[in-house]
Amino acid sequence: MTRARRHVRGLAARGAAGGLLVLATGCGVAPPESRVAAVASMAPGSWSASRPARAGIDRNWIRRFGDPLLNKVVAAALANNLDLRVAAERVRRAEAVARLAGASRLPQGQGRFTATQSKQNFTGFPIPIGSTTSGTYGASLDINWELDVWGRVRAGQRAALADLQASGLDFQAVLTSLAAQVAKAWFALGEANDQIRLAVSVIEVREKIAGSVRERFMEALIEEGGLASQLRLAESDLATSRATLARWGAERERVLRQIELLVGRYPSGVPFTIHGLADPPPRPPAGLPSELLQRRPDILAAERRFAAAGSRREAARLARYPSFTLTGSRGTSTDSLREVLSSKFGVWSLAGGVVQPIFTGGRLKEEERLAASEERIALGQLQQTVLRSFGEVEQALVADVYYDKRIAAVKEAVELAREAAEAAVEDFADGAVDALTLLSAQGSAVQSAIDLVELRRLRLENRVDLHLALGGDFNLRGK
Repeated sequence: MTRARRHVRGLAARGAAGGLLVLATGCGVAPPESRVAAVASMAPGSWSASRPARAGIDRNWIRRFGDPLLNKVVAAALANNLDLRVAAERVRRAEAVARLAGASRLPQGQGRFTATQSKQNFTGFPIPIGSTTSGTYGASLDINWELDVWGRVRAGQRAALADLQASGLDFQAVLTSLAAQVAKAWFALGEANDQIRLAVSVIEVREKIAGSVRERFMEALIEEGGLASQLRLAESDLATSRATLARWGAERERVLRQIELLVGRYPSGVPFTIHGLADPPPRPPAGLPSELLQRRPDILAAERRFAAAGSRREAARLARYPSFTLTGSRGTSTDSLREVLSSKFGVWSLAGGVVQPIFTGGRLKEEERLAASEERIALGQLQQTVLRSFGEVEQALVADVYYDKRIAAVKEAVELAREAAEAAVEDFADGAVDALTLLSAQGSAVQSAIDLVELRRLRLENRVDLHLALGGDFNLRGK
């Protein structure tokens, strides 16, 4: 694991687990307790599209694709991707906000130095009598402390800590999403490589077919029946194959640059690999739906924001209560600048105060209503996130089953179309069939092969979506 990857992983762990709580608060204030119980009833007992299973997370899913070069590209993206750096800065910003929230609970002190010069004129009638000039100098240390008797400041602090945890979980989601984007782009590159090889082979076959049709046309073996049109169809199929080769060549160049952007480098189109698509690893067990509530980072982040909104509502309620403050000052006051630090001229003061809001124009009441509304919004967003997450798992599970069925059927179609094309070539050479039959058989074989490559890529992408939906983290090393 690279140093950069360890660093970004550390950021996610610190934000998600609240590892900076003591540092951020200066006191033992803990983040709000989990409120996932508010959505626990939304989880069914089992998945509709899968049998019940106990395990639902695979931290090695990227390595299970069996491509060491893919692992290296993902590692490079984690070390250099610019979007990931922005997400890391958001975690650092959340840390700073949490520290600021904790600072307001502690005594606030400031040093002060004052110097005052004044002049007073004494006037008489009809002429001035004179004037006098005086100076006052002082140095002091002033302390102000708001006693958090009711816990209003602590409630705001807990909200900031929950936001910090949510930011760390958001970073974890970005981290996993980046790995998935790289994997999907890698599979698109593999598809382009396979389609290019297929197009090249198709061009070779269609060149031979066009040559055979042209020879028959030149020899005028068929006196009636549109042989010229059949030649044009053969040449059209050949031109279409060449266009297909150019299209997949352009797609390959596009995907190469997309991967380079994901790994944070200039998109120059440097080739990564010429390998095609590999077979997918075994389907991961889906686990229980209730486990998803404790595993997916987007659900956990939404729950932390719901918890933060609850703490802010509590802080808004406690703002109606009186606040208690202590102020103190210790310093000197003298009329000589040279004696400003002398203890002979020391002064001090200590005061306490209580402030009870009485008339606020309805501000405190509306702030409490606003905070309650924000909490309900956060709950709705949490519920929507949970429902969407369940839907993503169900859709990926169903799609995975049907991709297997579709690929099996298309593989059979490919084999049958290949046999039909080979038979059509022999029959055409024997004069048993015309060129239209040969071209049709060849077209079916080509299209079936193209569809099979595309389906294999879609199945791999869906497998990535399934791992993401299940909340699967990833590990590029180890077993």
